[in-house]
This record gives sequence, C-alpha cells and structure tokens, in this order.
Amino acid sequence: MTDTEAETPSLTTFRQTRLGEHRVVLASTGANAAEPVLRAVDGRRLSSAIRQANDQRIPFVLTLRSTGVDVEDGIGAAAGWAGAARELVQASGVVPTVAIVSGPVVSGPALLLGLFDIVILTNDSYVYVNGPRNVETYTGVPISGIELGGASTHLRSTGLASMLVDDVDEALAITEDILAHLPGSVDHLPQVMETSDPDDRPCSGLGALLPTTPAGSYDVRDVIAEVVDDGHFLELRAGWSPNLVTGFAALGGIPVGIVANQTQSLAGSIDIPAAQKGGRFVAMCDAFNVPLITMVDTSGFLPGKDLEWRGMIRHGAQMAFAYARATVPRIGLILRKSYGGAYIVMDSVKMGNDLMLAWPSAEVAVMGAKGAVEILHRTSSPEERATLEAGYEAQYLTPYPAAERSSITGVIDPSDTRRELVAGLRMLSSKRERLPGRRHDNSPL
Repeated sequence: MTDTEAETPSLTTFRQTRLGEHRVVLASTGANAAEPVLRAVDGRRLSSAIRQANDQRIPFVLTLRSTGVDVEDGIGAAAGWAGAARELVQASGVVPTVAIVSGPVVSGPALLLGLFDIVILTNDSYVYVNGPRNVETYTGVPISGIELGGASTHLRSTGLASMLVDDVDEALAITEDILAHLPGSVDHLPQVMETSDPDDRPCSGLGALLPTTPAGSYDVRDVIAEVVDDGHFLELRAGWSPNLVTGFAALGGIPVGIVANQTQSLAGSIDIPAAQKGGRFVAMCDAFNVPLITMVDTSGFLPGKDLEWRGMIRHGAQMAFAYARATVPRIGLILRKSYGGAYIVMDSVKMGNDLMLAWPSAEVAVMGAKGAVEILHRTSSPEERATLEAGYEAQYLTPYPAAERSSITGVIDPSDTRRELVAGLRMLSSKRERLPGRRHDNSPL
C-alpha cells in the first residue's frame, strides 16, 4: 500500500456474520459515502473478502454502491477491480455469491455484478457501464440514467436483477431466504427445511387448472404453489423472460430448483432470453447440489427471422448444455404440451433426466396435429384435414406412445403430483455421478 492510499480510508469493509442458518462473509462497499468513488485499496479489500469466503467455504454477500473508480488512482484502481473479478470467478460454483445494489453502480464495478449468482437491486438503484452522456455522444440518442440502467430496466430487459426490493434490510431478508435453499458450499447438500405439509397431500385442485381448449393459458405458478411445501415459491428474475419461470421451493422439506414454461407469455415458447435464463438457473442449481423439478408445457422454440439471426441456435444450446451437464437429481413433469426441440431441451430422458412424469393431458410429439397435417397432407381438403387432425391427436398426442418408447417414466393423476414428486426426490437422494476427468467444459456462452 502506498502512503497516499494509507492516508485515505477504504470505502470497503467486511466481516463474518450469520444470515439464518449460514455463516457468511458480508462485505460493504461505498455504503456511507455521498460520492462512493472507489480506489485500488477497495478492490484489494474486496478481493480479500471474497478469498476469505472461498477459503472457508461460506457464502459471500456484498452490498455495493459506486460511482466508478477513482481517476486519480489511475490504472491501479482498475487493476484492483480486475483482481476482485478474478476472485469472484474462483469462487463461482464453490460458494454462493449474492450482490445487493443499494445505489449507483457504474463503470468498471458494474461489470462485477454479472459474475454473481444472485443480484438484488433496491428500487432507487441504477447500474450501467457507459452512462447517458456517453450513450448520447456515440449514438445521438438522449436517454436518462433511470431509463438506461434503472432497477426496473434490469428486472424487465437485461435479466441482471434477480429481485427488486425497497431497501437493504429487505434485501438481506430475501438473501437469507435464498441461502436457506442452498448449501454453504459445493462440499455440502442443502439443509432439509422444516415443514408440516404432508408428503402425500393430494393436489385435488390441479386438474381444474388446465384450460379446456388447447390454446388456452393458465398461470403455472398456481401449479407450483399447489404442489410445493406450504405453497412457498421464491421466484427469481420474474420480470425478465416471463415465458419461463425459475425459482426455489421445497418438497417434503427438500430444497429444489423449479423451471417451468409459463403459457401466459408467448404461450410458453422458448426464445433467446428464456434459454439464457433457464440455462443459468439450471447451472446454479447443479453447482450447489440442488435437485431440479422441470414442469413442461410448450409448443417449441419461438419462430422468427430476428431470433434466428440473433443466434437462436447458439443461445438455445445454453439450456440444453446446462441440463445435459447437470448431475443433481432431475425430475420432469409434462403438464400439457412437449413438442419438438423444446421437448429435447426441457430436460428430456435422453438428456439425462432421472424421472419423467406426465399427466394424462400430456402431448409429446414432434409437433401439434395441425402442423403435422399441413406438412403431410397439404393437398387435402379442409374437411379431410379436420378428420386427419382428429386421428393424429388420438394416435399421437397422448403420453402413452412416449411411455412405450421410454421417453416418459410414468403417467400420473394430477392429484398425485406432490406425492410422486416427493417420492421421486427421496428415491434419488443417493444419486451420485462420476464427473469426467477434464479441465473444464466449453459452455456455449
């Protein structure tokens, strides 16, 4: 440390404390400063905090405010934050990391947020790498700081925000709830959660949730709430890519990660943000030994030339990669539709799924009846097509052909869903897979 650095107190502090059942390293950067400009010493102290959490195998939680790095510190300030970034990468998949943004975070420090497992923003925070002035200079388009990088922008448009809260106290309470579903490190399993909800509780209301028409929609969160312990579902990134729902819950006291198609948005189709959202969440659950429950109701990938040009193939592979790599217990439940490429990436049996269940309403096929008839019988009259569609539905759009080919493990009554899922989790509790002997894989980022 230079003499100049010694004269200026660091804006970064850290200590060990408890959040619920977990001992954590809790760091704070720029919390009490009116203009929290961060220096090289702050980067080094943050690196030390992350390293301590990683070495002791306990979660790392950071509250962050920063108007950028100190220009007078020169490249040393940037180097300090580069070191913090490297420590975060070293901790990735080893200990859970949570960032709480309680004000501005701009320039270099903003990039760190993309390395955290969970990012919680207060409603008055804003985050961006290049500010409104730079954006207007280079693009000619005037924009406000809130519009560019406000909390709601990161909840809806960028996917950075796992949740929005009013203040740091609420963020810490949410962090405690999140960490309750995770182990302290990769070396452990999540702790069993207390519940009085019976394992075999019938879900009598589930059968009535599905619409009577194939094109009808419903809120898949109602299905989740009916099935999980005490109806408690902790949804993450709810505002981003709402066509896919992700979050934590428990079944029979066992913490689980849930991935579900949401038919209320884009009919549950998978687009680029959904593939990124699902892939990232699956990877996090797999890293921290959290079993996965996948609820499927989707007609496939969303069509469109813009999506194809933006890399639907490459981005869609992210979710497929995450599922195929996952070694945690994996249970799927087909609620209604599971078609084509979406069938593959939504944790199909051949992707390594351990137990694939289906309701009697499930349709497992390459595509729906209308699309299949239009391809196979394009010269037929409308009346003939209607007859052919009915025959296709009766023959193929049931779960039983898929079950005969071992693509479905079992067809269950909706009212038995909770009992079957809990039984499956208990059966798979001893699952262990030997990881391949390689330095690391090459994820399609």
